[in-house]
Amino acid sequence: MFGIYLKRELSRRKKAALVVALGLALGIALVITVSSVSAGMQKAQDKVLESLYGLGTDMTVTKARSAPSDNASGGPRFEFDAQADEDEEQSSDRVMTQGGEALSASLIEKVGQQSGVANAVGALTLNVTKVDGSFTQGQAQSDSGQSDSGQSQGGPGGGGSTGQPQVQGGGASFDVNSYSVAGVDVGDQGLGPLAGSTITSGETFTTAQSNAKVAVLSKSYAKENAYKVGETFKISGTKYTIIGIATPESSESTTDVYLPLKQAQTLGDAKNKVTTIYVKATDSQQIDAVKSAIQKNISGTTVTTSADLADTVSGSLSTASDLATSVGKWLSIAVLAAAFLVAALLTSSAVSRRVREFGTLKALGWPSRRVTRQVVGESMVNGLIGGGLGIALGLAAAYTVTAISPKLTAQLGSSGGGGGMGGGPGGGGTGQQSAAQNTMEIALSAPVSVTTIALAVGLAVAGGLIAGAMGGWRASRMRPADALRSVS
Repeated sequence: MFGIYLKRELSRRKKAALVVALGLALGIALVITVSSVSAGMQKAQDKVLESLYGLGTDMTVTKARSAPSDNASGGPRFEFDAQADEDEEQSSDRVMTQGGEALSASLIEKVGQQSGVANAVGALTLNVTKVDGSFTQGQAQSDSGQSDSGQSQGGPGGGGSTGQPQVQGGGASFDVNSYSVAGVDVGDQGLGPLAGSTITSGETFTTAQSNAKVAVLSKSYAKENAYKVGETFKISGTKYTIIGIATPESSESTTDVYLPLKQAQTLGDAKNKVTTIYVKATDSQQIDAVKSAIQKNISGTTVTTSADLADTVSGSLSTASDLATSVGKWLSIAVLAAAFLVAALLTSSAVSRRVREFGTLKALGWPSRRVTRQVVGESMVNGLIGGGLGIALGLAAAYTVTAISPKLTAQLGSSGGGGGMGGGPGGGGTGQQSAAQNTMEIALSAPVSVTTIALAVGLAVAGGLIAGAMGGWRASRMRPADALRSVS
């Protein structure tokens, strides 16, 4: 009886049912779209953070660089051979630690012993500035146009004149290139600067190469400088063999050259030193507690979590993420609340027009709870229909966003992990190119999770219940006499 009556009433009031269902559908579709876009923003941001952190890293431990003393010289110093032959190519490398003050390697073990830490690995980040070029010797000439090797003779009685010699021509032409080097713990490469990359050519380091003169290059750096596996290049006069090319799994690499940690320490004159300690927590829910423990037990260090690092990401990705999490959230709530209210009002209005119907049913013996159940049942069906339409519209919107894949940019701020700088031997750039390399383009997607679908179904049921509760409450208050009074 309930099903038959329900079907007949819904068929008789198709337009009203459709209006209620569409109102709920729009609200649910907006919630699905905003939720999926927000998930896409989070996914894009995670890709950016992985490029800085390395896959699987929960936090980094660094130490802020102290201010130089009054007598310290902060600028790089380059020395060239003044006795070199004219036009002879000269080259000099300046290697400096990057990303903060160097930490003692013994702190790695101390960090690893903290409660909640699953693993800790040290790395040394260096910046290499390469200057190469040549000097050209000038020629000294007098006012008379003769070179300094000529002589001017005066006439009888003297009076000959010689002009003050002047140097003509000459000068120097030098190129300045910068690139980043990361020292990797070859015994534990699952955490650290190389963890977020895949070796696409050649091979990675082996444990036997802890102090070998070998290197792995990032794909972009190798392509820029036309390096291939098996070739060699020099840093500060030391020749390194390229054994592999690393391709980042999520975005552009911020490191150009990877070396065994001991080799990097030798280059940077930082024996038993690291600039960054990468930390993996035993439980992602305890990251804040681990951060507090490290800061409390190891003084003078700076602990940066993924949440802290996210604040350094700017650009259109950050702007769009803010819009999706703030404006989008409140817009969804407003539209959904309006849809629920409209559904409740329309259901209540429909009950008011069915006074004779419900009054007659009560006169025939229907109890109030049965009338209420009938109204709630009709509203639930409307809610489920609206939920189905809303899920379809939301999935279509999410698919459209993923298909279009709008490009978002992300500028990377400074971090404990260090950032790569463009350039290198034979090519590259300086500060301006470094900023360009630290700007990433991320394709936005809108993944829809099972949780989002479950939320949509829950909202549809809730919308039906709210509308049905209001309409059912009004229907339950009707009396058989109301039906008689409505008869004209």
